[in-house]
Order: sequence, then structure tokens, then C-alpha cells
Amino acid sequence: MTRDKTFTLVKSYKPFHSKYDPCPPIGRNYYRTPPNLYMNFQPPNLEQFTPEEALKYGTLWKFFYDYYDNPYRERET
Repeated sequence: MTRDKTFTLVKSYKPFHSKYDPCPPIGRNYYRTPPNLYMNFQPPNLEQFTPEEALKYGTLWKFFYDYYDNPYRERET
């Protein structure tokens, strides 16, 4: 089994589905991990949003902003 070594905030897993399970398989489940999990401490002089942008994005520091993209939504090509 090979694992992808690429860093991403979006993780996924495929739940076990027994052949005796009467329900159809779910497929892949996705979840997000917050950026602050990957930082031991907050270094000084992090880049900041303006106060108006901070209210819009929900955080003062740009590093901690994580845009939510619904992985279950069909993407238009």
C-alpha cells in the first residue's frame, strides 16, 4: 500500500463495507484538519489581514485562514 506524501488540509478515508452489509457503500468520507495543528507555536511577525478582512475571514493571521471547499459537491469542468 502506497501513501501520498503530499501535504493537504483535506484528508479522506474509505470506511469498511462488508459484503453482508445490506446498505450500499458510502464511498469516501472527507474531513479537514485546521492549519494550527501543524504549528507548534505562533512565531512573531506573522502576516496579518486588515481588520475588515479579519472580520470577513474569521482570523487575523493569514496562515490560520482555511478556505472551505465542499468535497462532495460536483465540480463543473
